[in-house]
Amino acid sequence: MSTPSTEQLKRAIVILEQIDKLEADLKAVLSGAESTTVPGQASPVVKPSKKRKMSAAGRANIIAAQKARWDKINGSKVATTDQPAPTAKAPKAGKKKAKRNISPESRANMAAAAKKRWAKAKK
Repeated sequence: MSTPSTEQLKRAIVILEQIDKLEADLKAVLSGAESTTVPGQASPVVKPSKKRKMSAAGRANIIAAQKARWDKINGSKVATTDQPAPTAKAPKAGKKKAKRNISPESRANMAAAAKKRWAKAKK
């Protein structure tokens, strides 16, 4: 391959600029923005969409609520935040459900059924 001439290099630069402009137009079309470029002009700059930001107070409320949930689960009495936790519904005062036990006969039936399923699966 021979060394390109200055005319070939100039033509290559023009083609590269056209490719860049077309790529920018394609990005604008795919992102939903309208492209208003005129041939020979520079391509428009497409601004990326702004990310939504949460306020510090909103984030603090979420943190306080999560800590309150963890405290409820873990039984911790001390809150570790400066802000008061959001008011949660108080647990209903009443009887706890009695723990249900399976009779030995039912357990034997369930074990026999499981053994039967495994025997069928092994075949």
